[in-house]
Amino acid sequence: MSVDEYLAWSETNPGRYELVQGEVYAMTPERVLHAEIKAAVYVTLRRSTRMTPSSCRAMPDGMTVRIDARTAYEPDALVYCGPRLDPDSVEVPNPIIVVEVLSPSTRRIDASEKLIGYFQVPSIHHYLMVDPDRRMVVHHRRTGGDIETIFLQDGTLTLDPPGLEVPVASLFEEP
Repeated sequence: MSVDEYLAWSETNPGRYELVQGEVYAMTPERVLHAEIKAAVYVTLRRSTRMTPSSCRAMPDGMTVRIDARTAYEPDALVYCGPRLDPDSVEVPNPIIVVEVLSPSTRRIDASEKLIGYFQVPSIHHYLMVDPDRRMVVHHRRTGGDIETIFLQDGTLTLDPPGLEVPVASLFEEP
């Protein structure tokens, strides 16, 4: 199945899915901790985008990011910049930041296949893996032709571009 076929299919099939190399995979149910951290991440990113003069917007889970013609992921949160997307769109074509909240069932995929996939998208400059159990953020960022990785448990996360400053502690606040 192509991403375009998948997006059409997903409109009539309720639930949460991702498309990997043409195959549809149902996403597993979430723990309460996972959902709470996901909410905190979105609120923090939304607050951070509103504190800058940029034209960036934060989006919660549910939006699709096309990796290639046969793979599309649904990150737990993302930020895109530029004109506001069509309100009926289910796909964000040029995200600059994508976030996955780690869970026991997805940790390996998030740290390998998704890491490789997300950085195939030229617009993505930051991939954050938020670990709720260790209260740690693994920040992968594009630096020229390389990917640099930083581990943070406190302090401030600098996401430039687009110029956001995010307190690490805020990603773990209870909603």
